[in-house]
Amino acid sequence: MTDAPKTERTLVLVKPDAVRRGLTGEVLRRVEAKGYTLVAAELRTADDALLAEHYAEHAGKGFFAPLVEFMGSGPVLAVVVEGHRVIEGFRVLAGTTEPTTAAPGTIRGDLGRDWGLSVTQNLVHGSDSAESAAREIALWFPSL
Repeated sequence: MTDAPKTERTLVLVKPDAVRRGLTGEVLRRVEAKGYTLVAAELRTADDALLAEHYAEHAGKGFFAPLVEFMGSGPVLAVVVEGHRVIEGFRVLAGTTEPTTAAPGTIRGDLGRDWGLSVTQNLVHGSDSAESAAREIALWFPSL
């Protein structure tokens, strides 16, 4: 008898550039097609306090202020996604940060545009570890 695969959760943010371009449905379609489950979703415009806390590890870096400004520039679809190895799996599904070099078949590779703003305007965010996922989910969905 084998143990069932460990289920984990991650935070996915469909960033303002993707929301403006009408790509939220396509991002969610790809997440669900991969076999992951949507646990919670909310379309909202995040305030500076939430974004500064979310991106706290980048404070002091040159892209921090432009990132916070961009992320507050319009609605973001925040989603909690659940599944086996979902943290790693979503990051592979998203593709590398820079759309120009992201592999075909990934969200950024297929849908991303490179305007020289790849650190900020790259369609989606996915938690990079179990610790980050727990912290980020608590920020965006405190009732979970």
